Amino acid sequence: MIEIKEAKSAKEMKQFVDLPFDVYKNSPYWVPPIKKDDLASFDPKNDIFKTVDAKFFLAYKNNELVGRVVAIINWKEVKELNKPKIRFGWLVFKDDIDILNALLTTVENIGKQNNLAYIEGPMGFSNMDKAGMLTEGFDKIATLIGLYNYEYYPKYIQQLGYEPEAEWLEYSIDIANLGTVKQMDKLCEMIRKRYEIDTYHFKTTNDLLPYVDEMFDLLNVTYAELQSFVPIEKFQVEHYKKKYLKFLHPDFISCVKDKEGKMIAFAITMPSFSKAFQKAKGTIFPFGWWHLMKAQKQNDHVEFYLIGIDPHYQSKGVNALIFKELYDRFTARGIKTLETNPLLEENLKVQQLWKNFDPTIHKRRKTFSKKLN
Repeated sequence: MIEIKEAKSAKEMKQFVDLPFDVYKNSPYWVPPIKKDDLASFDPKNDIFKTVDAKFFLAYKNNELVGRVVAIINWKEVKELNKPKIRFGWLVFKDDIDILNALLTTVENIGKQNNLAYIEGPMGFSNMDKAGMLTEGFDKIATLIGLYNYEYYPKYIQQLGYEPEAEWLEYSIDIANLGTVKQMDKLCEMIRKRYEIDTYHFKTTNDLLPYVDEMFDLLNVTYAELQSFVPIEKFQVEHYKKKYLKFLHPDFISCVKDKEGKMIAFAITMPSFSKAFQKAKGTIFPFGWWHLMKAQKQNDHVEFYLIGIDPHYQSKGVNALIFKELYDRFTARGIKTLETNPLLEENLKVQQLWKNFDPTIHKRRKTFSKKLN
């Protein structure tokens, strides 16, 4: 019999954060989070909980902790976007369909109690959190903002009557295939003159900091037309600044401005920290920082995280300036391969950005949904 218990105490929340370290302890592909960051995200003082309700649940079998899930209602999504949905997230469970059934039934019941029409997940509190469940690429290491789960996850959830909802693709690209941008010098110069635009040049992360808010504003504009997009709020921007800014390096960022100095496009990439996070084992101190610093300086693999282009400048070749600048920096650093972040399949404009670089789809992830009768 599976027993479900809501996690409320500090001890229980620590168990919630620790569980995946047990479930995935033998996996060479799972990338552990920093435990301190997860606990901070789950802290009731987190501003996300001004518009989001969340309950954390632990599953026990024979007094052994065997699973976890978060039941999430994003009221901004429900009320302003008219999506009567309860989300489930941070799903982890051992190889037993009964554990999954008990966890999801708990979330379903909360959805019914709140008169919501359907359940979907795995998803986070907002669109800035990780979403989806790996459905292909179980033999590939996850990225820093990627996900990993065992192959039985999508198998069991569909057996419980859940159906695929949204899908994301992740591409692997040989940097040599970006070589076509070497012939783009004349094109880039023409684009600069025609639209009176140019790239920023940041020397340090501190130089970049004043522009981060502008990047998130541009993301809201770029992805507003997607049916699944929930606008990013200011307090969320501050949260993600604290969480990820320490990993950014100006050599891996490209920004484009118009003649008034307004940002019209940007791209954020990072050297892969996946293996460094595996070595850090969930903590920055005392040795985790050393692994992360080494990964930033000595790496031949880069991960492409975010790209935003003002709709007014889309389809005008602005992305050529970004790719040319990044290609030059990557080759100077000896970068050999690039992996994209998960790209929503319906976002055809972003998919088109990669079509000329011979990309290989090496991972897929999906959310799954079910009507609440």
